[in-house]
Amino acid sequence: MFKITFMGAGSTVFAKNVLGDCILSPELGEFDIALYDIDEKRLEDSRRMLENINKNYKGKAKIRAYTDRRAALRGADFVINAIQVGGYEPCTVTDFEVPKKYGLRQTIADTLGIGGIFRALRTIPVLEDFAEDIHKECPRALFLNYTNPMAMLTGYMLRYLDVRTVGLCHSVQVCVKMLFEQLGMEEYIGKCRWKIAGINHQAWLTEITDLAGNDLYPEIKRRSLSGDYAEKIKYDLVRHDIMHRFGYYNTESSEHTAEYNPYYIKAKYPELIERFHIPLDEYPRRCRNQIADWEKMQKKLVSENVEHALSHEFGMPIIKAVVNDVPYKIHGNVLNTGLIDNLPQNACVEVPCMIDGCGVNPCRVGSLPEQCAALNRTNINVQNMTIEAARTHSKDAVYMAAYLDPHTAAELSLDDIRSLCDDLFEAHKGWLPEYR
Repeated sequence: MFKITFMGAGSTVFAKNVLGDCILSPELGEFDIALYDIDEKRLEDSRRMLENINKNYKGKAKIRAYTDRRAALRGADFVINAIQVGGYEPCTVTDFEVPKKYGLRQTIADTLGIGGIFRALRTIPVLEDFAEDIHKECPRALFLNYTNPMAMLTGYMLRYLDVRTVGLCHSVQVCVKMLFEQLGMEEYIGKCRWKIAGINHQAWLTEITDLAGNDLYPEIKRRSLSGDYAEKIKYDLVRHDIMHRFGYYNTESSEHTAEYNPYYIKAKYPELIERFHIPLDEYPRRCRNQIADWEKMQKKLVSENVEHALSHEFGMPIIKAVVNDVPYKIHGNVLNTGLIDNLPQNACVEVPCMIDGCGVNPCRVGSLPEQCAALNRTNINVQNMTIEAARTHSKDAVYMAAYLDPHTAAELSLDDIRSLCDDLFEAHKGWLPEYR
């Protein structure tokens, strides 16, 4: 018998995906699920939902909800993290509205940029508290981090908190399938070989071949430029443009990719927004829609007749591989311990990893194409500087992280960036430790 603790279990839909997958996996046998959240109502919704899934699919899980964090963690073998510190209101709204006063626009703001920096700064102190409890209650647990900004949080956990950690994202799993569907190449889905590596939300599809070893990139690029698939790639034009200019397709969506570089969201070139169909303020819009739809969704999720089908999340396969010591390959976020030669050794990178009874075993990649590594390094600069800022509580380090951000630096002067950071420190007061 083993135990899974889910931190942020009020994320009901995500808890359904990861824990529902576990319940539907008979190879796991009997196990305990401990649900933890600070929102008691959402916590109870998740408990009821999972109890119904467990009953409907004859699962063998024992499910219990906790508001006492240490009790939830006690004896855990796996800790799944899906928290959001500060929620949509006030913190996400702040991350978007304050930069707008300076003319700085964003799409998602959860991974990089000024929004990603401050999201990390308010989340890392909570992870420090989690780590303190993990050391006391479950020191050998494997921590599966799903919370963004992925590289900053996972990197901090691995470098400074001494917790066995892997960062997980679903962008790798869907990358190739989505690309084939866009370009009418569905016949290759499940019948190809590919390699992906880089950093979270900016990993690169470095190779893609059919089963006979023929390179599929020339046909992918031909179809992308042909105009025959314009409607299907309409909302992924940024990634396609990056592919044609830098040679390779990357894993995360165009709305994300647009704010990871200095090329697309530019006050001086507003026509780029329309040309590339870049959805400014996309994340707040999604949040408002989810809040508006929650009542209807909630009734469906907690219904006694709730259904579940296996998702594409890595959580359950990781747990199954560790528990049963049967190797399984994922793409995970880990420290770059010589895995990618032309990225910094203290960076958090996204690479193939073999999972077995010993845990996470990252695979060496070698070197990325230099142009891909160069783009990655512009993001890693911000990630590592933000990690340093969180460790030292230094305002100067926060300023420097923002100075280094490709999108922010392309739009604002150094003085304006510093002033923007000061405004965000003030607006987020109460959500951040004291920075000096």
